[in-house]
Amino acid sequence: MVDISDWGVFARAAELGSLSAAGRDLRLSAAVVSNRLAKLEKHLGVRLLNRTTRRVSMTEEGEIFYGHCTRILKEIETVEAAVTAGREQPRGAVTVTAPAGFGRRHVAPFVPRFTALYPDIQLRLHLTDRLTDLVESGTDLAIRIADLKSFSFIARKLAPNRRVLVASPAYLAARGEPLAPDDLLGHNCLLLRFPGSQQYQWNLKGSDGPRSLSVSGNMDSDNGEVLTDWCRDGAGIALKSYWEVGEDIAAGLLKTVLPGWPPAAHAIYAVYPGGRLLPPRVRAFIDFLAQLYKPEPYWESGAPPPVEQPAEAP
Repeated sequence: MVDISDWGVFARAAELGSLSAAGRDLRLSAAVVSNRLAKLEKHLGVRLLNRTTRRVSMTEEGEIFYGHCTRILKEIETVEAAVTAGREQPRGAVTVTAPAGFGRRHVAPFVPRFTALYPDIQLRLHLTDRLTDLVESGTDLAIRIADLKSFSFIARKLAPNRRVLVASPAYLAARGEPLAPDDLLGHNCLLLRFPGSQQYQWNLKGSDGPRSLSVSGNMDSDNGEVLTDWCRDGAGIALKSYWEVGEDIAAGLLKTVLPGWPPAAHAIYAVYPGGRLLPPRVRAFIDFLAQLYKPEPYWESGAPPPVEQPAEAP
C-alpha cells in the first residue's frame, strides 16, 4: 500500500540533499527519514537516492520520480485546500522566489509578520536575480519585475515600478552629463547580465517617442545590488528601479540622468503557474504583499515602511 507521506519525505531529502536536514525540516529523526525512504524504495523496486555519510543525491530513477512526485503532491494539497477552504487557517509550505535586492529590502523584512498572522504556513524564500523555472523547481510563487510576455503563468500586479537612469555626482563631474539619449553611447553603462537578461538594450521614452539603445560598459554583474554599489562609487551610469535608489537620490549620493527620458516602467508582479487552483496559503501571501505595497508603494511616497499589520488573517 502506498503511503503518500513517504513521497513528501523523499522530496524534502532530495531538495535539501541531506537526511538529517530533511528530518529537521519535517520534525523527524534522521533514522525515521532513512527508514521511510527505504520503505518507499522497496515498494518501487528502485533506488531513489545515493547516500553518503554527509550528502544524498538523486539517482536517474530518483530524478524521474521527483518530477512526478512533486507535481502530484501539489495537486493533492490543492484538492485538500479547495475542500477545506473557509473552514480553517491556510497551512503548509509556500516556496517563493524574488529578485535578490527587492527580496532583501521589501519581502524578507515582512516575512515574520506574515508568519505571525499565519502560524501554520512555512514560508521558504529564495533570492536570486536569475529567472527560476517555477514548474521545474516546484516553486509556488515568483515575484517578478518585468514586462511579462509569457502566457503560461498567471500574474497579479502588486505595485507599479518606476525606473530611472542614475550616476554619482563625481562620475558626472568627470565625464559630463548626458543631454540626449545618444550621449549614453559614449558613457560607461553598468549592466545587469545573466542568462536571459535584456538589460544591454535600454528602452527609453521621451516627448519625441521611444528610443532603444544598445549600451555598453566595462563592468557588469548578475547582481543588481553590486551595480548600485559601483554606481555610488562613480564607476558609471546604471538603469535602476526607484525602490533601489530612491534613498540615494534623496541623500545626494546619486543623481538622475536624462530625467526627460525615463526607462520603460516594468511593474512588480506575483507570478504563479496556471492550470490549477491557487492554494489558500499562496493566495494569503499574495494578498499580504498587495496590501503591504498598495497602489502607491511606500518607497515611492517617501513614507517609512508600514509598521502596523497590513493584512488580517481570516
